[in-house]
Amino acid sequence: ESKGLRILAFPCNQFNGQEPGTSDDIVCFAKKQNANFDLFEKVNVNGDDASPLWKYLKHKQGGTLGDFIKWNFTKFIVDKNGQPVERHSPTTEPHKLISHLEKYF
Repeated sequence: ESKGLRILAFPCNQFNGQEPGTSDDIVCFAKKQNANFDLFEKVNVNGDDASPLWKYLKHKQGGTLGDFIKWNFTKFIVDKNGQPVERHSPTTEPHKLISHLEKYF
């Protein structure tokens, strides 16, 4: 955070029902896990009712499936000007993003 990095988490239940709890349930769970990120309300990331933010991210950084989020934990890097500059798969481990993030500090 000292370099301006913020992690934003958007729970979504569109992936095999993996996030069925209410937003309050999710916040409670994250606090118990000592989560150190900004947690937002549950959203849809695919389909006509997808959150406008997620429509924007997918439009700017299409993946191998185009404007579709394949699974939970798809990661986007947004620069200090608010521009999505990279997209990473759900299987990309967070520590493997360090060199990518350092380009934008």
